[in-house]
Amino acid sequence: MKKIEAVIRTEKLEDLKMKFADETLITGMTVSQVLGFGEQKGFKEYVRGKAVQPMLLAKVKIEVVCRDANVDAIVEEIRQAVTTGEAGDGKIFIYPIEKVIKIRTAAEEKDNINGLDLTGIQIEKNK
Repeated sequence: MKKIEAVIRTEKLEDLKMKFADETLITGMTVSQVLGFGEQKGFKEYVRGKAVQPMLLAKVKIEVVCRDANVDAIVEEIRQAVTTGEAGDGKIFIYPIEKVIKIRTAAEEKDNINGLDLTGIQIEKNK
């Protein structure tokens, strides 16, 4: 299993959600509002007549856990949905996931996300 984190422009979140709504590669995602800086820098604002350039810009972080085999397809879906071709489009990070533990049942599931057995065998969710 892999965890894909993407830090993207806030205005591109809806485009990404629509792209994921049509896909069956993921069963869910986590969205967080974050602040950061990088190549995009900021834009000059004037506050009380004084020029100010903010260091931290608002971004959105998307987190998805998926099968190893689906990583490349999901990364490409993210890129297609959020790219503008300009500095500040964001970054995508990929991490290995060792196992998933359900909080409610404390069940450890090495290859299971949201009731889908990632080894290819369908299992039932605990109710």
